[in-house]
Amino acid sequence: MVSAFALGNSVWGLYRLAISDYTREVRYAAVPQNPTKSAKSRGSYLRVSFKNTRETAQAVSGMKLARAITYLENVKEKKECIPMRRFNGSTGRTSQAKQFGATLGRWPEKSAEFVLGLLKNAEANADSKGLDTDKLVISHIQVNQAPKQRRRTYRAHGRINPYMSNPCHIEVVVSEEDSAVEKPKEQAVVRLTSRQRGRLTTIKRREITSS
Repeated sequence: MVSAFALGNSVWGLYRLAISDYTREVRYAAVPQNPTKSAKSRGSYLRVSFKNTRETAQAVSGMKLARAITYLENVKEKKECIPMRRFNGSTGRTSQAKQFGATLGRWPEKSAEFVLGLLKNAEANADSKGLDTDKLVISHIQVNQAPKQRRRTYRAHGRINPYMSNPCHIEVVVSEEDSAVEKPKEQAVVRLTSRQRGRLTTIKRREITSS
């Protein structure tokens, strides 16, 4: 497998590295309930912030695929934000986070671009399997830390400090949403008080004695 260092920092090189995973069998953290109705996509050693990408993935988890693609496009245009829930240090407030029940939000364009690319790849894989792309839902998305990449920064008085990057692995599983079965309507149960029950028993006894 080609190392991330040899591919460089370009987005195309990172996607080439991600695509190389598709040529061999890889293990996913989650197994879809119905593999025939699911499609997968995966990227490894992606040169993008782990923390921002984790929050981006958490925001689209459980969304319909079409809505998630539109949402990430809006994030890139700063029309909608990514709510920052766990890794939210030094994050400012924005009114766009209210729709998610949060107050802190950001617009991580690079993370949105990478997740968007994987979602579109999963959509293409689902289309090649003959699935209905309009019914696809993101049933599983996970972001894991990759080995840190090392650089160096030069300080005063001849010192050298590490200048690390925090890449990540991303995996996505999309599944066809099952059609909802309507619950049969139950007849309303009338609850009687103890006095009403007593009256009913009295009426029944009178009917028995009269007959």
